[in-house]
Amino acid sequence: MSKRKSKETSSVNGECISQVQRILRERFCHQCPNGKLFGVQLQYKHLLELLKRTTIHGESNSALIIGPRGSGKTTLLNHVLKELMEIKQVRENLLQVHLNGLLQTNDKIALKEITRQLQMENVVGDKVFGSFAENLAFLLDALKKGDRDSSCPVLFILDEFDLFVHHKNQTLLYNLFDISQSAQTPVTVIGLTCRQDILELLEKRVKSRFSHRQIYLMNSFDFKQYLRIFKEQLYLPAEFLYKPFIQKWNKNVQSLSEDRTVQDLLQNHFHCSKDLRSLHMLLMLALSSITVSHPFMTGSDLLEASRLCRMDSKANIVHGLSVLEICLIIAMKHLNDVYEGEPFNFQMVYNEFQKFIQRKAHSMYNFEKPVVMKAFEHLLQLELIKPIEGLPVRAQREYLLMKLLLDNNQIMDALQVYPNCPTDVKQWATSSLSWL
Repeated sequence: MSKRKSKETSSVNGECISQVQRILRERFCHQCPNGKLFGVQLQYKHLLELLKRTTIHGESNSALIIGPRGSGKTTLLNHVLKELMEIKQVRENLLQVHLNGLLQTNDKIALKEITRQLQMENVVGDKVFGSFAENLAFLLDALKKGDRDSSCPVLFILDEFDLFVHHKNQTLLYNLFDISQSAQTPVTVIGLTCRQDILELLEKRVKSRFSHRQIYLMNSFDFKQYLRIFKEQLYLPAEFLYKPFIQKWNKNVQSLSEDRTVQDLLQNHFHCSKDLRSLHMLLMLALSSITVSHPFMTGSDLLEASRLCRMDSKANIVHGLSVLEICLIIAMKHLNDVYEGEPFNFQMVYNEFQKFIQRKAHSMYNFEKPVVMKAFEHLLQLELIKPIEGLPVRAQREYLLMKLLLDNNQIMDALQVYPNCPTDVKQWATSSLSWL
């Protein structure tokens, strides 16, 4: 009987941990509909009032939400739309069109997507438009025929707005802003961008039709608020299924936030980036260590997660190189030290490598020149070295000037953990002599 009870307890614990991970992962990936906004209450109120004027009172408008990546532009808009959709009148009438500059790469593709999202294919029937202009004329005519009292409001959301600016003649933007200034179908255009100079990129005729409403998100919170965000992101909600577990988990989160080591770690993270997505990445990695046998997050989990976050991608590539390729990188390092960062070519690297072989008298490193060239080209493909821009490329491959994209610290750190690295190669890397 006791074994059976123990088995049941174990299964409950497993289910409990699964639920914890599901809830927190949804929150960290911004898939939680009840997620919180941090430090953007004024912007939230501004955007909400703006969209209410369109959806309830039939006013047309346009605005830009501007802020660095990860500042919460999309999250802010999603929260505002969620609150709007709780109003019955809005839920039944509002039409939304979502465009993205990365997907709709020209006005023709964007227009097809608008037609699809507005379900206007049925209106078109079997009619085939001959050109982009005819498609646009049909769409504009359909939008202009309405009036603010009887027409459904239309909300255009343009993500990566700055990419739409590069479309030919900015035709789509011109027409959308033009409609948003008219007193016909209520239309609001909301653009999301990380470009601070976005207005300078607009053509004069487009800029004149834009309302010049700009909502800035700048991640202005201090470390004290950042620490509070850290706790709130980890706290389990009151409606969590396993009630006894909530108190233990939340108490553990509180003690983590008071731990000096964790605070120092978070402070370093905060100074590197206020981007909440980087905090979510840190917490996501720490959460992956939670298991039935290790049910609570620890400072060690956060330290390991921080190490993974800061892991140097280029140094990781070095770990997978052959000994020959490592030798070429060390030769480049010595050339950089001697010539103070001046560009080098393959022949210079080869000569430096040959001097190392002669000094060590090792047949194991004695590769034919074409083999060494192949290894050099592989480093180029991996983008550990790159050609100097602006120089003529007619020169022979051996004499094309290159630049090393690794610094000395990256090279030495990578060598420390390189598996089975020959001792003499390590000694050559640490030597200040170049044998030129």
